Amino acid sequence: MEIESIARIKNDFDTDIASVENLNQLEEVRIKYLSRSGLISGLFEELKDVPKEEKPALGKSLNALRTVVTDKFNTLKDEIEAVHAKTDSRPDLTLPGLERIIGNRHVLAQTLDEMKSIFKGLGFSVFDGPELESDYYNFEALNFAPDHPARDMQDTFFISKDFLLRTHTSPVQVRLMEKYQPPVRAIMPGRVYRNEAVSSRSYCMFHQVEGLYVDTDVTFAELKGTLVSFAKQFYGNDLQYRFRPSYFPFTEPSAEMDITCFLCHGEGCKICKHSGWLEILGCGMVDPNVFGHVNYDPEKYTGYAFGMGIERVGLLKYGIDDIRKYFENDLRFLKQF
Repeated sequence: MEIESIARIKNDFDTDIASVENLNQLEEVRIKYLSRSGLISGLFEELKDVPKEEKPALGKSLNALRTVVTDKFNTLKDEIEAVHAKTDSRPDLTLPGLERIIGNRHVLAQTLDEMKSIFKGLGFSVFDGPELESDYYNFEALNFAPDHPARDMQDTFFISKDFLLRTHTSPVQVRLMEKYQPPVRAIMPGRVYRNEAVSSRSYCMFHQVEGLYVDTDVTFAELKGTLVSFAKQFYGNDLQYRFRPSYFPFTEPSAEMDITCFLCHGEGCKICKHSGWLEILGCGMVDPNVFGHVNYDPEKYTGYAFGMGIERVGLLKYGIDDIRKYFENDLRFLKQF
């Protein structure tokens, strides 16, 4: 091996790489010169037979040749790949167009919108309140004494001794009455939280719509008329319903409203616990003790209140059999609405 051999291979490489136009041709040049069986590796094999006094100079020239060839190869490879990447990024106008998927409002939002529309038509305004609530507004002002057993009706997420995640939207009633004098007619939708086991019929977070009407001479008959009117507009005129006596600390008398089970149509099934009926809301006449917290004269004013879960109302309207489907973000479910 001689210096001339090294120079000749360098000149041949320069000639070959100058004619390269794509990555396939470049790979052929790499195999010819830089692979284990390539020309440069062959020169390193011949270096073993070179006289000892000539090895340092020839070895230095060989290393320089390999460095130059490798650098030129890598530089050209980067240039070709950059051109290909720029070309590949251009849109292929011959491909079919992509369908633009337009989202829609969540089924809970749709349900609430319809409920608000109905109650606005009945003369109700819409208000909201904080989800982080004080013990006073969530319990005490609604006639829950500190040791009242009714507090055990709701499993509460306490943030501290005096603050909690509200367990119902009823605290907004108190805030509303503190701010306005009668007549007051409003609904109060929002999220509520209860420390309950998650199942097909219950969830740790859900939505409620609270309603309140306070004025002179408000009667239980007006309450029933309002709720029946809402239910028939929401579910249809052929609705079957009933009112049952119940108990809530902030209303007296109290009742629950049931409608015919949407699955069995009154025949009885596991969803309605074989009763044929499903409860959709609780209601009653505002307890005079609640008026005492907001400086309303209970001798002058009367009022009614009601509350219903938006998820439950939607379950009954759309025939959904599991409340968890609302929160799983499964597009197969959500696209149905």
